[in-house]
Amino acid sequence: MNSKSSGGIGTVKSPRLGRSLPVSEVSATKRGRGTRPAVRRLTVSVTALLAFALLGLVPSAHADDLNDQAAALARQAQDVQTSLEFVDAGIAQSAADLVMYQGQLPGAQAALADAQNRVGVATGVVTSLASRIDLAQQNKDKITAQIAADAEKATETKTMIGQIAAQSYKAGGLPVNLTLILGAGSTSDLANSIDLAEQALRSQTAALEALTAQKATNQNAQARLVAVEAEIKDLKLQADAALAAEQVARDEAATKKAAVDKLVSDSAALNAKLEAEKPRIQAQLKQVQVQQDAVGAQIAEIQRKEREAAEAAARAEAERVAREQAAAEAAANANNNGGGQAPYVPPVYIPPAVGNVSAFGLQHPFAANIPITSPFVRNRPVPAGTADFNGTGYYDHTGIDFGAQCGTPVYAPADGTVRLAGQTTVVWGGGNVLWISHGVVAGNALMTVFYHNSSVLVSAGQTVKRGQLVAYSGNTGNSTGCHAHFETWLNGTPVDPMSVL
Repeated sequence: MNSKSSGGIGTVKSPRLGRSLPVSEVSATKRGRGTRPAVRRLTVSVTALLAFALLGLVPSAHADDLNDQAAALARQAQDVQTSLEFVDAGIAQSAADLVMYQGQLPGAQAALADAQNRVGVATGVVTSLASRIDLAQQNKDKITAQIAADAEKATETKTMIGQIAAQSYKAGGLPVNLTLILGAGSTSDLANSIDLAEQALRSQTAALEALTAQKATNQNAQARLVAVEAEIKDLKLQADAALAAEQVARDEAATKKAAVDKLVSDSAALNAKLEAEKPRIQAQLKQVQVQQDAVGAQIAEIQRKEREAAEAAARAEAERVAREQAAAEAAANANNNGGGQAPYVPPVYIPPAVGNVSAFGLQHPFAANIPITSPFVRNRPVPAGTADFNGTGYYDHTGIDFGAQCGTPVYAPADGTVRLAGQTTVVWGGGNVLWISHGVVAGNALMTVFYHNSSVLVSAGQTVKRGQLVAYSGNTGNSTGCHAHFETWLNGTPVDPMSVL
């Protein structure tokens, strides 16, 4: 098995499914770098407990959908644990973890792709704002240069107006003591003087008009400059925010990438572990099956003897009653007829029909409504996408797993006698066990069984009463966590406890 840790994820190959599953490619997220596709290929053998059927389990969806999918994935992992409950706690946990990792991988990859998309969007915003800031700055520079040039022109115009006024005065200005008024001087001199004055006045008026227009232009340019400067300030604020958002997106993408890399790395490590453990797992499965068959045979034998004893007692009681009735009838006949007594012929014994198991009056072994984490099932298919170590395609879960915290009180479901209690080699991986035989009622023999208890408070041979505290649930034996494994055996066969409670 090869697993590279750099870059991103390529494909996950499943020989069991006969195809490669696409895995999103992780690109570099640092600014200024190009995309660096790095292919990671996780080769998985058919013997590993890989939940490839779950790879499509966690798509992008609403929160409710994601919660439902997470719950389904947790149930799938629990099924894997249950299938290996009495084999090895560590292997069962590894197999369940592998299911979780593989089930979470598509969602993690989708989250990574989404984070990388946000990085791209944020980068685009930053680039766009940078371009707008550059353009606005160029516009500001042009306006500033124009204002400077216009100011220079205004100064030149003012200087020109002053020069025109001075020249006009010197060349033909009319003083207050004009000779025309006094009747002195020549007519030609006066005409020339007026003509020069008019020319100067026209030049000065034109210059003043140009100066006024220039002033209006300068005011407009100043207003535009203020607007451009405000735009640049706003764009820089936006750019700062965009840069911060880009960094957040990059950090998130880096976190998502690390999560994807860890899921793949952990999956590869667990896959290798399970592959290496395959021979031992298969050997233990065979031993567990032999041992479970022996346990079942032992319980069946106990209940067979109980039913035989109960039937013998019922037969003896029926015969006793029949004898008494026959004797009474014979005595009555003898008194009436005065004759001898006929020999007694016992009637043919017909056992009563088997009654309903509800006659035991079982109560729930826990005071609180504790949820079921794994139900009773016979011939349950091996969890989808996982390897079938024992080669049968199914497994049995002959009891119910309740999600009870360690130390939860366990109560006797009905009156009975303790058959097995505490640590024992009779049940492999059961930890602290408790078997309570409830005898035979209405032709049915019933036994309740509890595994993985933290402690058992009663001893073999002890009589217990319905509702009596008999144990505390726990995590002993081959158990991956605190829970209570509860079984009900009816006439030598395990049945669903919920059908008799």
